Amino acid sequence: MTSPEPGLRETPTQAKEPRAALALLPVVATLAFYALPAALQEQTFVQFAPQIVAYLALGFWAMHGQILVSRLGLAKEKMRAGLRWGLLTGLLLGCLNTFAILVAYPHLGYDIDFLKTTLHGRLPVIVMVPWFICSIAVFVEVNFRGFLLGRLAVLESKLWRSGVAQRFSPLALITSSLIFAFDPFMVNTFQHLHWIAVWDGLIWGSIYLRTRNLYITIVAHAVEVFIMYSTVRMAIG
Repeated sequence: MTSPEPGLRETPTQAKEPRAALALLPVVATLAFYALPAALQEQTFVQFAPQIVAYLALGFWAMHGQILVSRLGLAKEKMRAGLRWGLLTGLLLGCLNTFAILVAYPHLGYDIDFLKTTLHGRLPVIVMVPWFICSIAVFVEVNFRGFLLGRLAVLESKLWRSGVAQRFSPLALITSSLIFAFDPFMVNTFQHLHWIAVWDGLIWGSIYLRTRNLYITIVAHAVEVFIMYSTVRMAIG
C-alpha cells in the first residue's frame, strides 16, 4: 500500500474540530472499568458500559455533521479503492490470524474450544454470514477507527510540529488499539484471543491514518472475520 491511487491519501487536517475531545470519554470509561471490583466487572451491563459511552460520544460528536462523512473517511469517491485494499488486507490478516488461532495458540497450550459457547459460536451460520459480521464491521470501524482514532489524532496533532508525527499520530494509534483490544466485552468473550485485536487495531489504524479511507478498514474487518469465523467453526465443530 505504498503507492495508493490519487485521491486515496489525505493529509490530516490541523484545523480545530468541534467536540473532538469527546473521544476521550470511551478511553476514560474503559480505564474506569478495570478499576472496578471484580464482582462488578462480571456484570453484563458494566462490561458493555464503555461501548455505550463510546456510541453516545460518537452521537454527540456527529451532531456537528456538516462534514461528518468526510471526517470519518466515508466520501463516496473513496469506496472503490476501499473495496480493493480492504479485500487484500482482510485476506492477509484473515489467513494470518486463523493460523494463530488454530495452530499457534493451541501449540502454546491455550484452549480454543470455548469459542463454541460464545454468542458468535451459538448463532446460526446464516445469521453470522454475512449479516452479523458485516454489521459488526461497520459499527466497530466507525466507532474505533473513524471516531475514536480519528478524533484522538486531531487532538494529538496539536502536540507535534513534524508532519510525519501528525500524519501517523503514534499516541492516538496505540491508545485506540489498546482500547479496542481491551474492550471489556471483547476480553470477556474471547479471553486470551483478545490479544489478536491489538495487532489488528495497529494495522487497521495505521491504514486509516495513512489513507483516511474508512471503507478499507470496514471491508478488511469483515473479510478477515469471514475467514476466521468460517475456518475456525469448521475446525472445532
